[in-house]
Amino acid sequence: MSSTPAFLTEEMRQQAIGRESLPNTVEVEKGAIIKFAQAIGDDNPVYNDEAAARASRYGGLVAPPTFLRSVAAGRPEYPFEVPFHRLLDGGSDWEYFEPVRPGDRITSVSRIEDINERNGRIGLMLISTIVITYTNQFGQVVATQTNTSIRY
Repeated sequence: MSSTPAFLTEEMRQQAIGRESLPNTVEVEKGAIIKFAQAIGDDNPVYNDEAAARASRYGGLVAPPTFLRSVAAGRPEYPFEVPFHRLLDGGSDWEYFEPVRPGDRITSVSRIEDINERNGRIGLMLISTIVITYTNQFGQVVATQTNTSIRY
Protein backbone atom coordinates (compact mmCIF):
# COMPACT_ATOMS: atom_id res chain seq x y z
CA MET A 1 0.00 0.00 0.00
CA SER A 2 1.42 3.35 -0.98
CA SER A 3 1.35 6.27 1.41
CA THR A 4 0.53 9.40 -0.55
CA PRO A 5 0.50 12.67 1.40
CA ALA A 6 -2.92 13.85 2.51
CA PHE A 7 -4.84 16.29 0.32
CA LEU A 8 -8.03 16.98 2.25
CA THR A 9 -7.93 19.19 5.34
CA GLU A 10 -10.68 19.38 7.96
CA GLU A 11 -11.41 22.94 6.83
CA MET A 12 -11.89 21.74 3.23
CA ARG A 13 -14.22 18.95 4.46
CA GLN A 14 -16.37 21.41 6.36
CA GLN A 15 -16.52 23.78 3.38
CA ALA A 16 -17.69 20.94 1.10
CA ILE A 17 -20.24 19.20 3.34
CA GLY A 18 -23.71 20.59 2.75
CA ARG A 19 -23.03 22.12 -0.67
CA GLU A 20 -25.88 21.54 -3.09
CA SER A 21 -26.33 21.41 -6.84
CA LEU A 22 -28.71 23.66 -8.66
CA PRO A 23 -32.17 22.07 -8.86
CA ASN A 24 -33.01 20.21 -12.04
CA THR A 25 -36.69 19.71 -12.93
CA VAL A 26 -38.10 17.33 -15.52
CA GLU A 27 -41.67 16.52 -16.48
CA VAL A 28 -42.41 12.81 -16.49
CA GLU A 29 -44.09 11.68 -19.70
CA LYS A 30 -46.29 8.60 -20.04
CA GLY A 31 -44.36 7.46 -23.12
CA ALA A 32 -41.05 7.75 -21.28
CA ILE A 33 -42.35 5.50 -18.49
CA ILE A 34 -43.57 2.88 -20.96
CA LYS A 35 -40.34 2.97 -23.01
CA PHE A 36 -38.22 2.76 -19.85
CA ALA A 37 -40.16 -0.30 -18.63
CA GLN A 38 -39.74 -1.93 -22.04
CA ALA A 39 -36.02 -1.12 -22.11
CA ILE A 40 -35.41 -2.82 -18.76
CA GLY A 41 -37.63 -5.76 -19.70
CA ASP A 42 -40.20 -5.14 -16.95
CA ASP A 43 -43.65 -6.15 -18.17
CA ASN A 44 -45.50 -5.22 -14.97
CA PRO A 45 -48.78 -3.75 -16.25
CA VAL A 46 -48.71 -0.81 -13.80
CA TYR A 47 -45.74 0.47 -15.84
CA ASN A 48 -47.05 -0.06 -19.37
CA ASP A 49 -50.77 -0.90 -19.57
CA GLU A 50 -52.98 2.07 -18.74
CA ALA A 51 -56.21 0.06 -18.36
CA ALA A 52 -54.60 -2.49 -16.03
CA ALA A 53 -52.82 0.27 -14.10
CA ARG A 54 -56.15 2.07 -13.49
CA ALA A 55 -57.49 -1.10 -11.86
CA SER A 56 -54.43 -1.35 -9.60
CA ARG A 57 -53.96 0.16 -6.16
CA TYR A 58 -52.12 3.06 -7.88
CA GLY A 59 -55.16 4.08 -9.97
CA GLY A 60 -53.02 4.69 -13.05
CA LEU A 61 -49.59 4.30 -14.61
CA VAL A 62 -46.56 4.68 -12.35
CA ALA A 63 -42.87 4.64 -13.16
CA PRO A 64 -40.64 1.71 -12.20
CA PRO A 65 -38.47 2.65 -9.20
CA THR A 66 -35.31 2.66 -11.31
CA PHE A 67 -36.91 5.24 -13.65
CA LEU A 68 -35.40 8.00 -11.52
CA ARG A 69 -31.98 6.93 -12.83
CA SER A 70 -33.06 8.64 -16.06
CA VAL A 71 -33.68 11.95 -14.28
CA ALA A 72 -30.46 13.90 -14.63
CA ALA A 73 -29.28 15.25 -11.30
CA GLY A 74 -26.66 17.96 -11.14
CA ARG A 75 -23.50 17.51 -9.14
CA PRO A 76 -22.64 19.90 -6.35
CA GLU A 77 -19.45 21.87 -6.92
CA TYR A 78 -16.56 21.32 -4.56
CA PRO A 79 -15.27 24.60 -3.10
CA PHE A 80 -11.72 23.62 -4.06
CA GLU A 81 -9.85 22.15 -7.01
CA VAL A 82 -9.92 18.34 -6.95
CA PRO A 83 -6.58 16.95 -8.21
CA PHE A 84 -7.98 13.50 -9.04
CA HIS A 85 -8.98 12.83 -12.66
CA ARG A 86 -10.51 9.36 -12.42
CA LEU A 87 -13.98 8.69 -11.05
CA LEU A 88 -15.34 5.35 -9.86
CA ASP A 89 -18.97 4.69 -8.91
CA GLY A 90 -18.91 3.21 -5.40
CA GLY A 91 -22.60 2.26 -5.48
CA SER A 92 -26.00 3.68 -4.62
CA ASP A 93 -28.65 3.12 -1.97
CA TRP A 94 -32.23 4.14 -2.71
CA GLU A 95 -35.26 4.87 -0.55
CA TYR A 96 -38.69 5.26 -2.16
CA PHE A 97 -41.57 7.19 -0.59
CA GLU A 98 -44.15 8.07 -3.28
CA PRO A 99 -44.92 6.69 -6.76
CA VAL A 100 -43.81 8.73 -9.77
CA ARG A 101 -46.66 9.29 -12.22
CA PRO A 102 -47.07 10.72 -15.73
CA GLY A 103 -47.33 14.49 -15.52
CA ASP A 104 -45.27 14.73 -12.33
CA ARG A 105 -42.60 17.41 -12.29
CA ILE A 106 -39.65 15.86 -10.49
CA THR A 107 -36.97 18.15 -9.12
CA SER A 108 -33.63 16.67 -8.13
CA VAL A 109 -31.08 18.34 -5.86
CA SER A 110 -27.73 16.76 -4.96
CA ARG A 111 -26.03 17.47 -1.64
CA ILE A 112 -22.54 16.58 -0.42
CA GLU A 113 -23.24 14.57 2.72
CA ASP A 114 -19.67 13.57 3.54
CA ILE A 115 -16.19 13.60 2.07
CA ASN A 116 -13.07 11.78 3.25
CA GLU A 117 -9.82 10.45 1.88
CA ARG A 118 -8.11 7.13 2.20
CA ASN A 119 -4.90 5.56 1.00
CA GLY A 120 -5.28 2.36 -0.97
CA ARG A 121 -3.30 0.19 -3.38
CA ILE A 122 -3.80 2.80 -6.09
CA GLY A 123 -2.76 5.68 -3.86
CA LEU A 124 -4.78 8.45 -2.32
CA MET A 125 -8.54 8.34 -2.93
CA LEU A 126 -11.20 10.97 -2.28
CA ILE A 127 -14.46 9.32 -1.20
CA SER A 128 -17.63 11.40 -1.38
CA THR A 129 -21.16 10.61 -0.27
CA ILE A 130 -23.74 12.51 -2.30
CA VAL A 131 -27.46 12.42 -1.45
CA ILE A 132 -29.88 13.21 -4.27
CA THR A 133 -33.40 14.14 -3.22
CA TYR A 134 -36.19 13.76 -5.78
CA THR A 135 -39.27 15.88 -5.03
CA ASN A 136 -42.55 16.14 -6.95
CA GLN A 137 -44.57 19.26 -7.74
CA PHE A 138 -46.50 18.87 -4.46
CA GLY A 139 -43.33 19.13 -2.38
CA GLN A 140 -43.41 15.40 -1.59
CA VAL A 141 -40.07 13.61 -1.51
CA VAL A 142 -40.59 10.67 -3.86
CA ALA A 143 -37.14 9.13 -3.36
CA THR A 144 -33.62 9.68 -2.12
CA GLN A 145 -30.48 8.23 -3.64
CA THR A 146 -27.24 8.01 -1.64
CA ASN A 147 -24.23 7.69 -3.95
CA THR A 148 -20.65 6.93 -3.08
CA SER A 149 -18.07 8.19 -5.54
CA ILE A 150 -14.35 7.52 -5.45
CA ARG A 151 -11.90 9.86 -7.11
CA TYR A 152 -8.29 8.83 -7.54
